[in-house]
Amino acid sequence: MMGEGLRVAVLLSGGGRTLQNLLDHADRGELGGARVVAAVASKPGLKGHAVAEEAGIPAYVVPRKEHADNASFSAAINDVLGPHDPELIVLAGFLSLYHPPDHLRDRVMNIHPALLPSFGGQGYYGHRVHQAVLDYGCKVSGCTVHLADSEYDSGPIIVQRCVPVLEEDDADALAARVFEQECVAYPQAVRLFAEGRLRRDGRRVRITPGNQ
Repeated sequence: MMGEGLRVAVLLSGGGRTLQNLLDHADRGELGGARVVAAVASKPGLKGHAVAEEAGIPAYVVPRKEHADNASFSAAINDVLGPHDPELIVLAGFLSLYHPPDHLRDRVMNIHPALLPSFGGQGYYGHRVHQAVLDYGCKVSGCTVHLADSEYDSGPIIVQRCVPVLEEDDADALAARVFEQECVAYPQAVRLFAEGRLRRDGRRVRITPGNQ
């Protein structure tokens, strides 16, 4: 597995900035040998789908609206991804609750634009999160990469990065500052996974020492 690189599939519902960031890190050899082997968009016309196609990655559309619930939606995604045999699923702005096949349990990552467990859960996504942080009067915010489970934003935390909340911030300004840290945190988490350095211990994800 390590010789050919960890096979990663990306699920997306937006513009593909997170996907592009992962591809850029992989091109620079900064993803622990991981490589994106497939991408799935939750509706047609998403820029993220075009990002994948332009990179030569097999890209699919599985429309959420064509499925009655998240379980059947996830099953359709799993059918599409099966031939690519992914070893890690990365959620990149994916808004639906994803149910992986049994062999991919604890092999699904998500990133959330706040410091979980604060400002997470169903309905907390995008600028809604940043506005909630501002409305609460927080002095810091950040991002959280976590293992995804059967509830929104509730899985064990892998990596967190922090940013200050400035007096003049609006949701756009805070979102931009947080996204800068997302671009660091997500590749770091994928690299640690690819290097076999993550160990789940109950609700904790422990990071084992590397070779350096």
